[in-house]
Amino acid sequence: MQFFRRDAVPRSAFAETEILQRKAGEEVSEQIYTFQDKSGRNLALRPEMTPTLARMVAARQGSLQFPLKWTTIAQCFRYERMTRGRKREHFQWNLDIIGEPSVSAEVEILSAATTAMRGLGVPDDAYVVRVNNRLLLSELLDTLHIPVENHPAIFLVLDKKEKISRDEILALLDKEGVAAETAQKALALLDIQTLDNAAEIAGKDSPAIAALRELFDAARVCGFDDRLRFDLSIIRGLSYYTGIVFEAFDTAGKFRAIFGGGRYDSLLSHLGGERTPAVGLGFGDVVVQELLNDLFPPSQNPEPYVHTAVSYMTPEQREAALRLAAKLRGQGRTVDLALAPQKPKQFFSRAAAVAQHAVFIGPDDLAKGAVKSKNLATREEVEIPLP
Repeated sequence: MQFFRRDAVPRSAFAETEILQRKAGEEVSEQIYTFQDKSGRNLALRPEMTPTLARMVAARQGSLQFPLKWTTIAQCFRYERMTRGRKREHFQWNLDIIGEPSVSAEVEILSAATTAMRGLGVPDDAYVVRVNNRLLLSELLDTLHIPVENHPAIFLVLDKKEKISRDEILALLDKEGVAAETAQKALALLDIQTLDNAAEIAGKDSPAIAALRELFDAARVCGFDDRLRFDLSIIRGLSYYTGIVFEAFDTAGKFRAIFGGGRYDSLLSHLGGERTPAVGLGFGDVVVQELLNDLFPPSQNPEPYVHTAVSYMTPEQREAALRLAAKLRGQGRTVDLALAPQKPKQFFSRAAAVAQHAVFIGPDDLAKGAVKSKNLATREEVEIPLP
């Protein structure tokens, strides 16, 4: 597989407003920071990386080897109400596989994400990845004889299921021109709890059901099936998703999604390239940090983060302090070196808050060529030579 080099990743945080508004969902479109530059171009601070990646790949499609894997950590911006786990500026780890039509791409992406969660120390039972297939929802709407023209509006409104009441959902569907009877049928689908229940309605030959079963079977082989749950209400508001979609949530239900993504097989063709299958995931830093703080509360008495603090009494000892700090750093130690002469009391008061050991060089130490290093926890002192 081919990987994009780091220097192929767009460094600019700007994107064209038209592309973002055309390919994002209703909610994201409302959250985009937009402005006009001095050349009169309509630009925006990017709310996500997928359209930028798709446009980049479309421009180089003839020279790329597919399937390709791509990853970056990008700075993203959204204008929204700030709450716990939600900020207007955040960093997002993005994973994408482009050019692979099979469910293997989803498996690879989810395997990487669940491995990352374990690497961060998040217990397997502390979160769940809810999985759905937008094609399945379309199939179910078809079985209920709900007109195709109503599908996009139903998708957008049902995506708000966790945020608003059923009555509010019905009101929104009515506003979108969906008949009351049709809206009730669509809403009833959200009562489906299992993939088997969905299969009974969609039929045994459903391609969407087959894709989901394949995903769950492969996840079992890879060892992360215990973190996956079928959830028909997972739709993902972004309009470019075409197939399997997924979102991870903490099992305690305290936060918004930890990460999310899905298949977007049509996006490249909408941006001037050839139709190419693709799957992507966005993993933000804000929610997972809140989750980690909940799981592992920061210590009220954290360990000092510097190994040795070094200071000196008068300018005459400055060179000795510089040499000692350089030696300790060369040994791989972290050193907080004073930038100006200090009094002993001033130095040790500050050192106690940041360092494990403290070395204060005075005139006598310089004369004998050795100085005492104090362990600030045990108060034990060890004499070390000055370099």
